[in-house]
Amino acid sequence: MIRRRIPASRALLGSCLAPAIAIAIAAILLALPFHAAAAGIPGTSSPAARHAKPAGVPATPPQDNDQTLRALHDEMARSQTRLVIPGAEKPFYIQYQLLDIDARTITTSFGALLSSTTNRSRFMLATIRVVDYHLDSSNFVTDEGFRGFLGSAGQVGIDRDYNSLRQDLWLSTDQAYKEALTQMSSKRAFLRSLTKPPEIDDFSKTTPVVLVEPRLEPDWTSRNWEEEARATSRAVRANPEIKDSRVTYYLIYTTYYLLTSEGTEIRVSRSFAGIEGGMDALAEDGMEVQNYYTKYVAKPADLPSAAEAGKSLENAAQELVALRSSPLVPDFTGPMLFDAPAAGSLLAQVLTPSLSGARGPLSMLPRFDEMMQGLGGHSEWTGRAGTRVLPAGVSLVDEPTLPAYQGKPVIGGYDVDDEGVRPQRVSIVDNGILKELLMSRRPGPESYASNGHARSALLGDTHPLPSNLIFESNAAESPADLKKKFLSLCKDDGHEWCIEVRRMDNPAISAVHQEDFNETIGALAAGISSGERIPLLLYRVYVSDGHEELVRGGILNGLTLRSIRNLPGVGNDLTVFDFMENPTQGFTGTALGAFGSAQAGIPTSIVAPSIVLEEGEVRGFHGEPRRLPLVTQPPLN
Repeated sequence: MIRRRIPASRALLGSCLAPAIAIAIAAILLALPFHAAAAGIPGTSSPAARHAKPAGVPATPPQDNDQTLRALHDEMARSQTRLVIPGAEKPFYIQYQLLDIDARTITTSFGALLSSTTNRSRFMLATIRVVDYHLDSSNFVTDEGFRGFLGSAGQVGIDRDYNSLRQDLWLSTDQAYKEALTQMSSKRAFLRSLTKPPEIDDFSKTTPVVLVEPRLEPDWTSRNWEEEARATSRAVRANPEIKDSRVTYYLIYTTYYLLTSEGTEIRVSRSFAGIEGGMDALAEDGMEVQNYYTKYVAKPADLPSAAEAGKSLENAAQELVALRSSPLVPDFTGPMLFDAPAAGSLLAQVLTPSLSGARGPLSMLPRFDEMMQGLGGHSEWTGRAGTRVLPAGVSLVDEPTLPAYQGKPVIGGYDVDDEGVRPQRVSIVDNGILKELLMSRRPGPESYASNGHARSALLGDTHPLPSNLIFESNAAESPADLKKKFLSLCKDDGHEWCIEVRRMDNPAISAVHQEDFNETIGALAAGISSGERIPLLLYRVYVSDGHEELVRGGILNGLTLRSIRNLPGVGNDLTVFDFMENPTQGFTGTALGAFGSAQAGIPTSIVAPSIVLEEGEVRGFHGEPRRLPLVTQPPLN
């Protein structure tokens, strides 16, 4: 059968990307700490909670017998006074993180239950920094490292036992300290080999934050989730052309702990829920086509009913049936219209790599920077503050504390970031001029202080990432006027028709099978830095009368950050586009980061309008057809 994707001969990441979506359910939850605002969980209960206390003084309410906080405090106090190797640097910064996870995952297909699991897990990480804030043991990639039997991160007991956790903390702290000393030795040796070592600090100082909220206990009984998942996936049966389909319900509760030697103390509980449905079908020429449906909310109770979700899934199935019968799109270069949902996805891919103001890590690997640039992880906005980077009149703002935009809930909000810093509203671009970038506690060439945008998953390295990103213009036009401008540009260019993009693909969800995702991303990675993007619903719009024709098989080309620096038109139809940033190492902060799912993703919202590009390129399918299955699929009743 023909696959719509880029030819497999160009695939280059193959097996090394296979773990990207195969992360256990814990990875999802690790992507979702500190999300109290979006989850509807109360924030700080009193002004006193905004002020720091010494690291050894618990902020736990008197009636709260939390043995986890007690163990963290007791081991922190011991490490601060006794953790040292004679003749070696003492730690200047100690950090403990712990994530308590309760998750329920239900997967169905055509009304049948495939799996239903409920898991409880706890993960802990000890981090040690040695020397000082200017030069420490972090921000360095080496091909060697100290790795002991236990390591500084791992899974701990789920019963919140004080003595067991103290034992784990002791061993992990010891291991983290030894790793930091080894890392520092390698880093110093590498710095001596450089003609001009970096002068930017490795770690910035910040005001400690104390935020201790009540634990949120999971509730699985409010609705019959298995039956709802079955009923939702059953909606696809009305379309016998669908070859395969999966619907997964994710119900997640987490409690995140953070304690640092600076005095930061965090305990925040939150919930998150999502429905993801992927499906595929075969066109008559053997090409595989895909579609998907997603819904993300702050609490399981806010998920749509099975009837509502089933209707949305059925609409996606009908789109897919129409897509399989549509003609192949030929090669095209000319004006292009992106509807608001497609524009949100496009902006997630082209903007995110350039929003970080933190400097990249030093690396002993000679091709590390080249590899990140090849994955679309190169920032084009570093060093460009005060210059025009977007069209005049366009603003770009990130608002981590925003619960909703014009009444529509957004999913990216949080009360404190993954490094324990209060988030700030960041005006990234104003009237097209770059003002400020997103920052973690890793300083950059233009900003040294964090603005509370450090986000991570799996208790891994943090990255400055958007939360609720708003793209709008003060010269916005109505969708009808924007469509007229688009057709006028098309006519002026001498085209009979031009391309309208209704939706972009997310293969992390639309690909029903893991191997399909691996193949798609492996092929796409070769060209993503040069602007290759995967559309889902493409239409030819004819200049003569404006009628539209669905087409398939195209790949968009040349859509980089420079493509949106000058836009002929921006709409006023601002629409919330929710997605899960992929936290996998090598994906986060790159163009591939937009391809995540609730199984392993960081909740993010982009508010975007329709946009017109003066020129875009579509590469049609030029592969060889393959045979269809010998026997038609069985009927669904």
